[in-house]
Amino acid sequence: MSRPEFDRYSASYEELLKDPMRDRFGGETSAFFPQRKRDLIRAYFRDRRISTQSMSYLDLGCGKGELASLLRDDFGRVAGCDPSTGMLDAAQGIETRVQQDLRSIPFGDAEFDFVTAVCVYHHVVPAARQALTREVGRVLTPGGVFAIIEHNPYNPATRLIVSRTPVDADAVLLKQHETKELLRAGGFFPVASRYFLYFPEFLYRRTGDAVEAWFGGLPLGGQYAVFATKNR
Repeated sequence: MSRPEFDRYSASYEELLKDPMRDRFGGETSAFFPQRKRDLIRAYFRDRRISTQSMSYLDLGCGKGELASLLRDDFGRVAGCDPSTGMLDAAQGIETRVQQDLRSIPFGDAEFDFVTAVCVYHHVVPAARQALTREVGRVLTPGGVFAIIEHNPYNPATRLIVSRTPVDADAVLLKQHETKELLRAGGFFPVASRYFLYFPEFLYRRTGDAVEAWFGGLPLGGQYAVFATKNR
């Protein structure tokens, strides 16, 4: 998707994401989805006993800043970039910059300890994905962490929702093993991965993450996350 297309969608982005299946899964509001990603990120660092309070965090393709805002108090610095000025206008309480070129990140070398790309790569043409991954490596500190979170193409409900969502008209979904290969080729070492979004919100709230984590290796969740460290 080009930068003008992102701007065209920004004013009605939430409406364009609406889908009966997605809405039933996520409950009455869309907050469930960024909250699940926030919890996955917190669990990654907590399980490794890593304090994030002094770390700098960049959300690549941050959109309206929902995830970055949820993690604002977890990191010493939180920033986001996105191709759409219209989307960034809605981002509150975080540092933002416009990403003029989808393959170039508007920050300096080794500025961040942690970078996320949430449902970004399926909008990037396959031929340009390696260049973007190298760009992430450029803005990360040595040993920094990069998390890619993507739709799971093995999940039939996910494929159906993506196929009828206007903002995903250009989507080319990545399988988890393809994401890991992309990271390795870009100078990263994958250290953790799991599938998630197995259960709708009402059921997840009753069972908690422990049950979903038990299923985390099965390629059936609606999305997956891969955490990788930048090679020193």
